[in-house]
Amino acid sequence: MTLESRLRDKTARVGILGLGYVGLPLALEFCRKGFTVRGFDISARRVASLKKGRSYVEDVASRELARAIGSGRLRVFQRFESLACCDALILCVQTPLRKTKEPDLGNVVAAAEQVSRRLKRGALVVLESTAPPGATEEVVRPILERGGRRLGRDFYLAFSPERVDPGNKLYGIANTPKIVGGVDAASTELARQLYAAIVERVVPVSSARAAEMAKLLENSFRAVNIALANEIAQICHKLGLNVWEVIAAAATKPFGFMPFYPGPGIGGHCIPKDPQLLIWKMKELDYEPRFLQLASVINGGMPEHVVERVAELLDKDKKPFQASRLLVLGAAYKADTSDYRESPALDVIKLLVERGASVSYHDRFVPEIRVAERRLRSQPLTRKALAGADCVLILTAHNGIDYVDVARRARRVFDARNATRGIARRGLTRL
Repeated sequence: MTLESRLRDKTARVGILGLGYVGLPLALEFCRKGFTVRGFDISARRVASLKKGRSYVEDVASRELARAIGSGRLRVFQRFESLACCDALILCVQTPLRKTKEPDLGNVVAAAEQVSRRLKRGALVVLESTAPPGATEEVVRPILERGGRRLGRDFYLAFSPERVDPGNKLYGIANTPKIVGGVDAASTELARQLYAAIVERVVPVSSARAAEMAKLLENSFRAVNIALANEIAQICHKLGLNVWEVIAAAATKPFGFMPFYPGPGIGGHCIPKDPQLLIWKMKELDYEPRFLQLASVINGGMPEHVVERVAELLDKDKKPFQASRLLVLGAAYKADTSDYRESPALDVIKLLVERGASVSYHDRFVPEIRVAERRLRSQPLTRKALAGADCVLILTAHNGIDYVDVARRARRVFDARNATRGIARRGLTRL
């Protein structure tokens, strides 16, 4: 049987390397649609948890995971021998940045090498990990071609960017359009067929490089517009204006404007990183992407701006940082999620600690964080905690918190997320 026919009748075995925020929901989606899936992760802790039917990804319910494991639809492994029987292999490993802001593709290389050692003839390999333009063809393809393999005969290769938005109740894998771009036309078509089995709309593009670039554009667009909102927030502060009022007024225009909102910085697994991948790639090609660089500088400076604004408030009470007790509300990078990767709240807390403040935090989604070589645990949000703080900082606007009560009981509140909109209290200051 051909791979096309196996994809059509769902007898193709799908292998997913990396079972985190991207890979695990993807594995469950293939299981829902009738495929047999083999999942691989180098973390013994993750694999043990999955085998017990316990999910560590909030968008995956443990009950559904347990059903998939119990039925045999999903099998998980720490070792890679079972790769050899997979017809389609999807790489969903992390691509972090080094301290120098250069991309670290070590996980992609390691995953591709595991695949190359056991690649079934005629299999499709898809990279979903965000990568600089050209990575699929320039990094993954040479690894798969070892031993004399040929693209289009022995294997097929494509890129399809993940579009996971943790905690989003409206859009998931099935109803979010899926971009696919192959290294050749046959790879594009096979990737289209693979994803057409689980998503409502597949969007083929001309090449893997075009698909890689589309992903970087999506999040660079967000990073640049958030940077504009952050700079407008600083301008409004200088002018004595309420930035949230200004944005709301501008957003009443029914054309030519899309509202973006300021905050204490940017976080998550995409927006802080993806523009940097493009900046790095362009520098390799002797081009300076000044717009992206400026956006990165503005967004990266917001934690310091927040700390300076808090310093102004404390100064009104003649309180130096060294004598201040500060309570932070929210450690996650976005509301109603436990995801705190690259969270600007951690950067703000680090700066406050470095200035000598006594800092505690509350986040029911994030029980523990490590900041400035310290381990902090989420504290209960009590009346005593609110009243005892010299300033309460709202850095993540989780639902379920009574912000009216926060504003009433706290001596001072600095709201970086507009969680207190509509509330008028003395001592309440917004970004």
